[in-house]
Amino acid sequence: MLPWKRVLRPLTALLLAAAVATVPAATAHASSAPSTGWNDYSCRPSAAHPRPVILVHGTLGNSVDNWLSLAPYLEDRGYCVFSLDYGQLSGVPLFYGLGPIDKSAEQLSAYVDKVLSATGAAKADLVGHSQGGMMPRYYLRFLGGAAKVNALVGLAPDNHGATISGLTNLLPYFPGAEDLIKSSTPGLADQIPGSAFLTKLNAGGDTVPGVHYTVVATKYDEVATPWQSQYLSGSDVHNVLLQDLCSLDLSEHVAIGLFDRIAFHEVANALDPAHATATSCASAFS
Repeated sequence: MLPWKRVLRPLTALLLAAAVATVPAATAHASSAPSTGWNDYSCRPSAAHPRPVILVHGTLGNSVDNWLSLAPYLEDRGYCVFSLDYGQLSGVPLFYGLGPIDKSAEQLSAYVDKVLSATGAAKADLVGHSQGGMMPRYYLRFLGGAAKVNALVGLAPDNHGATISGLTNLLPYFPGAEDLIKSSTPGLADQIPGSAFLTKLNAGGDTVPGVHYTVVATKYDEVATPWQSQYLSGSDVHNVLLQDLCSLDLSEHVAIGLFDRIAFHEVANALDPAHATATSCASAFS
């Protein structure tokens, strides 16, 4: 084994252990979001908001922590809101989205069916952050999801890969590095630009008919880079740059999904375009 590999393995384990140790105790039950509020399976969509909203977390996220702000934001506006965990690796608690993305899409498929059955709705809307904005596209294209989904809203989705500010471009200089990532965290490897997964996902076009797509990006993104790569092409796509709405917004990749109410306002507009209102810096206080 190359020396750098001997260093990488324990270093990775140490970083994961440190991250777990610093997560607040409240996240110990991240596998099940609160039974009241969001993930309330007795919730019935209203005439004003007839579709349940399913929140899809990003890499290293989970069904609770990723949505502590957005889930109540949407619930307060009358939506039935749900979230799932997906892509768990054996022996890695709390941090999800690391498994093969095609398998994660299968988990999303089963969860959508569960929510539709519980709520009696014909279709759902999906809102995802990072990988959670990209992974559902596999479900829509290859697993029959387009018949069950009205809209997909992506917050900083890595639709064409995550270069992490160019760091993935260095992988060829470390022989065996990409193979190590594939074997240990396949969900990360799938997000490297040019991966077999992304090649399959984007072949033949970015979108499928019948689904409304919205992408909300920030120019300060340091993960899904360049930020323009987040955008989708298609006849039913709305690509938005956060700084075009509010030049003062400094949110980067994580913040846009965790607490940016300007981005959340665009999410609400995408979910209910008939009642959309202009998004501005003032939306942070709405």
